[in-house]
Amino acid sequence: MPTDPLKTLSDLVSEAHAQIQAAHEHINPVVEVRQGMRNAGIPADVLTLDCLRTQRRITLILHDQQPGVVLYQFVTRAEEVGGDFKQIPLADMSSETLVGWMEDYFG
Repeated sequence: MPTDPLKTLSDLVSEAHAQIQAAHEHINPVVEVRQGMRNAGIPADVLTLDCLRTQRRITLILHDQQPGVVLYQFVTRAEEVGGDFKQIPLADMSSETLVGWMEDYFG
């Protein structure tokens, strides 16, 4: 039975979130799974990592038409999601990658 990509990514984000909270009290990201795109008819799931202190956001998207790929973008909380997404294979995504992104972008 294939693994659910959203569960896989959510588990990695949860693990990274715990590591960040343990190591960097000042970052304390807020994690949210958003259903807005799917509700609007776009076949994609969105996870956001927000740093309230810096007002920065990391957006992660799993799009049904790009299986096995995580689209990601570094924006501010005030910005809407735009078109300039980078990609990483879900298989290459790790909690260490996410921790590094949060340390670099939110720190």
